[in-house]
Amino acid sequence: MQLEVGKIYEGKVTGITKFGAFVELDKNTTGMVHISEVANTFVNEIKDHIQEGQTVKVKLLSLGDDGKISLSIKKALPAPPRKPRENRDGRDGRDGNNRDGRNNNREGGRNFSRNSNGGRQGGSYSKFADRKPQDFTKNPPPVYDPSANSGNADFEDMMSKFKAASDEKFSDLKRITDNKRRSPSRRK
Repeated sequence: MQLEVGKIYEGKVTGITKFGAFVELDKNTTGMVHISEVANTFVNEIKDHIQEGQTVKVKLLSLGDDGKISLSIKKALPAPPRKPRENRDGRDGRDGNNRDGRNNNREGGRNFSRNSNGGRQGGSYSKFADRKPQDFTKNPPPVYDPSANSGNADFEDMMSKFKAASDEKFSDLKRITDNKRRSPSRRK
């Protein structure tokens, strides 16, 4: 018999051990089904799922150089129906309801609802929903242009200009954050 990896064959269970079952594909060919490949569920005892002498369908997983043949019963079975995944918080992901039927459309402690386009609306993020992108044509951000410097500017000049600009930006940032901390309107 010419065997091909990935094909499904029919064979007879000739022996059962703690770690798997041996399946005879033809008179000269026997492969092993590991316990993890017997069924789609957890298998504690193989004898609960298959019996010696039973004819089973198996999928050929691999052919070893040493003559070992690895088989799978569960991969030869049709795929089991998938049930919806359940999130950690008890929601099943379909409609936002908990197992007990309560609505749980909450994300991060904020209430959200879905708009017609599938996006979120409501909650404390709604103030950003209407924000338009900044227009940099009126007040473009500063851009470093090395060609703007004279050809005689050396590395030290460029470094000192960078340091001065950086110190100025840092002091502006510090002033703004200090003013926010001292602002009486924030204390209520």
